[in-house]
Amino acid sequence: MPSFDGRVVQYPSASNMRDYLSWRQADCHINNLYNTAFWALVQKGDVGTTEAEETLKGTVASQKNEILFSRFGINYNDEPEQFKKGSVLFRDYGAVSIGSTNSTAAEQQGEEREFSKKRNQKEKKRRSKAEIKLQSVDIIRDHFWEAHPWLLTDG
Repeated sequence: MPSFDGRVVQYPSASNMRDYLSWRQADCHINNLYNTAFWALVQKGDVGTTEAEETLKGTVASQKNEILFSRFGINYNDEPEQFKKGSVLFRDYGAVSIGSTNSTAAEQQGEEREFSKKRNQKEKKRRSKAEIKLQSVDIIRDHFWEAHPWLLTDG
């Protein structure tokens, strides 16, 4: 059963934040691979926790994968993504479309205050329609961030 490990952090740039989140996902994978191998040794390999720890001490990912497959027939790649990648909880505005926010000529000629009010109202409406999503996806590569660019912007 996975457990929740949440943190609140503030970083000086979107790049720093993305690096941090990527590190957290890589750390999730490393910890899960170790724990999967450890508990397979204990529960299926009939060894104690100390012996399981000694067996895994100093091993790299490929060696843990080999232990899982050769001793227990477990292909780690077939494990659910939730365990390998963790879970990402985020607001998804992708399905929400409220039209263009481009200003008209009249707005450009002095109706800036009204434009800002309308823009704020549209933004508030868009945000209220956001869907909260929970996904186990790769956040290390670019695809996730390209599909959800607002996650690393101000506002």
